[in-house]
Amino acid sequence: MKKLILIAVLALPVFLYGQKEVDQKPASNADKFSDKTGTLIQKEYDPIGEVAKCKIQVVTFKDLLDGHKITAIQFEFEHHASYGSETKLAVLDADEVDGFMASIRIIRERVMPVVAAKYTEVSFKSRSGFMAGCFSKKDKWSGYMKLSQYDSNSFVFFEEGDFNKLYALLQAAKAKL
Repeated sequence: MKKLILIAVLALPVFLYGQKEVDQKPASNADKFSDKTGTLIQKEYDPIGEVAKCKIQVVTFKDLLDGHKITAIQFEFEHHASYGSETKLAVLDADEVDGFMASIRIIRERVMPVVAAKYTEVSFKSRSGFMAGCFSKKDKWSGYMKLSQYDSNSFVFFEEGDFNKLYALLQAAKAKL
């Protein structure tokens, strides 16, 4: 019996050490608000437009129990693969919109007009892991959005002029926040 207890005590640290802590997906303030337990949440979607097959809409989350509400911008992209399709979503909190718009202005005005001598990446990242930016590729810049930080299938690639369209859609969305 003592041998069994001794083996269990010695083996326990090995088992505990081998356990990995699960990484939690970063969340926006709007996601945290809508995931609260013990509440009755209403979600209202206001379509704004589309860029590079990515839908942009303003989402208003309202707690019907206490009347508190929060708004955000949601990006929705349908990723098609040979085995089907998946909807990818990202939420940008209202307090992050100005920083994102300023980043787009800088990318359009100061980054993309300059030919990069080396491979270069420029990116904006939100608290939820949503990313957008550009990278140099053979003396040319390519723009993108990545809706989920840990999902390589959530990329939305831009064509020329898409940053301008995105900026205009963000202006329209900001007016509704």
